[in-house]
Amino acid sequence: MPPPAPAARAKTRHWLVLVSFFLMVAAPAGGASWYLWRVAVDQYASTVAFSVRREEASSAVETLIGITGISGSSSTDTDILYEFLQSQRLVAEMDEEVDLRGKWSKPEGDPIFTFDSPGSIEDLVDYWGRMVKIYYDSGAGLLEIRVQAFEAEDATLIAETLFDKSAEMINELSDIAREDAIRYARDELEGAVERLKVAREAVTQFRNTHQLVDPSVDMQTQAGLLGNLQAQLAEALIEVDILSESTGVNDPRMAQARRRVEVIQARIADERRKLGQGEQSVTGEVFADLVGEYERLTVDREFAENTYTSAMAAYDAALAEARRKSRYLAAHVKPTMAETARYPDRPQIILLLSLFLFLTWVTVMLVVYSIRDRR
Repeated sequence: MPPPAPAARAKTRHWLVLVSFFLMVAAPAGGASWYLWRVAVDQYASTVAFSVRREEASSAVETLIGITGISGSSSTDTDILYEFLQSQRLVAEMDEEVDLRGKWSKPEGDPIFTFDSPGSIEDLVDYWGRMVKIYYDSGAGLLEIRVQAFEAEDATLIAETLFDKSAEMINELSDIAREDAIRYARDELEGAVERLKVAREAVTQFRNTHQLVDPSVDMQTQAGLLGNLQAQLAEALIEVDILSESTGVNDPRMAQARRRVEVIQARIADERRKLGQGEQSVTGEVFADLVGEYERLTVDREFAENTYTSAMAAYDAALAEARRKSRYLAAHVKPTMAETARYPDRPQIILLLSLFLFLTWVTVMLVVYSIRDRR
């Protein structure tokens, strides 16, 4: 029978493995535990959750036919708000309003979890990412924010101010969208007003220059007078025909009747000349041209009036549409006030740190033994 195997004894490499485990895993984990439970300051958390809602109020016509306004979330606005919550602009405004540096640097002797108050705005933005956790459900458009601070009142104040700043930002988006909606209609209305003003001034200038309110009325008057003279001429000719049958050529009544015909014919010729040249217009200016010019100005004025009416209706419609569409921030969880400090989550931090250290140690040992086996 073979002799029994000698008792196993620990070798130098075994002691080195044990020492490495202590140095790489046990000592760092123990030091972290001591710091977390002895040095780290408790943190309180305040939670606020909200969403961006867009509501379109029903117009009178839609209400009459039974279509009501629909209130829904706006994912695009929520995406913008999500980026805004991580922006340097927001952090700077919050620091100016609630003194983030002072509130996050209150505890003394905790250099890891507190903020170094002389730090730059970039340092504050990085620290903001540690103390303000943002959870965004893009499908439902819901935002949930957890704010941590070293006092419960500070955490609640930061959360409330953060919600107010978010509401202001959404209001700015609403104002911009509303202004964009009515800007084009307002520009069209201003152009129509200027065009109508120019057209009316042109008509007024024409009337002042030619001393005519409406040339077409004067033309109708002249035409009526000419028609009356032609009727009188017809009666005078009939009278001449009757006298020629009953009297002689040298009868004084015949001469008088013929003279009346000549006078009426001369008057008709004069009135016809007046229709060709305005009696109240500038000398040498054709009355028909004045009528044509006035009609052109009148058509321009009527077109400008119709354009103005359409532009005004479009502007009113744009204003009504802008009033109907509104964005607002709806909080389904208002900022909470913590009663107990739940952060930092010491057991979770130690567990994750220990796991990381152990996996690192195992990896190093495998590499060392792999190199040793190759030799």
